[in-house]
Amino acid sequence: MASFRDRFLTPKVANATTSPSAIVAAGAGAAVGILVGLGPIGAVVGAIGAWAVRVLAAVPKDPNALRVDPRRLSEPWRGLLQAVVDARRRFDEAVDGVRPGPLRDRLGELGDRLDVAVAEAARVAGAGNTLQQGRGRIDTRAIQAELDTARHYGDAGGNAQVVAALEAQLASAARLDSTMQSTWDRLRLLDARIDEAVTRTVELSVTQADTSELGGLDTEVDSIVGEMEALRQAIEETSATPGTGLTGTAG
Repeated sequence: MASFRDRFLTPKVANATTSPSAIVAAGAGAAVGILVGLGPIGAVVGAIGAWAVRVLAAVPKDPNALRVDPRRLSEPWRGLLQAVVDARRRFDEAVDGVRPGPLRDRLGELGDRLDVAVAEAARVAGAGNTLQQGRGRIDTRAIQAELDTARHYGDAGGNAQVVAALEAQLASAARLDSTMQSTWDRLRLLDARIDEAVTRTVELSVTQADTSELGGLDTEVDSIVGEMEALRQAIEETSATPGTGLTGTAG
């Protein structure tokens, strides 16, 4: 596991110490210290505190803290989660091509938000994988054959209850199929949107635009994160539905 010292002594943190956003934060902290009546000492303390918060925000996360391992999953969830992880890596590569300054700072913050999206995607893929494993234990062909036989004998001798039970099993399988398909479709769409965000970041790294040229990229990333969180909540609720015997797992 990477130590805090190793993660602190990085170019990203070094750039943050003299970045415009850190300087602005220090000025704001000093102003707050003066406004609350603490005088020059309060201004210094406020400036240092605000500056430190901004610099610490630039410390890279421990790569082992986000345990996203697509290899733990079965296809198609493995491939889709790997695509999300690869997109996140390409985002970092694009940001590395942006010169130090406000734009790079903003993109670094978006990278932190994308980390949340990747973590949520891992949980969604893990829950989808669990549903798939559960669905694999339901032999619908055998159930259908048994149902056809039960229907042949009509309602005699409590046969109606047998038919109802078999129909309920098929209905459960159909619901699982529908949930897995809709989850796959939504996760695939969110992966495509992350790819689009990465492409726009690459464009910014080439043009070296200023923060005014983000063009809503920050809003798009926040939207992706929000929808990824909503999707994760939805599938975990489905996975924990009484009667399914399934529980969603994180990737």
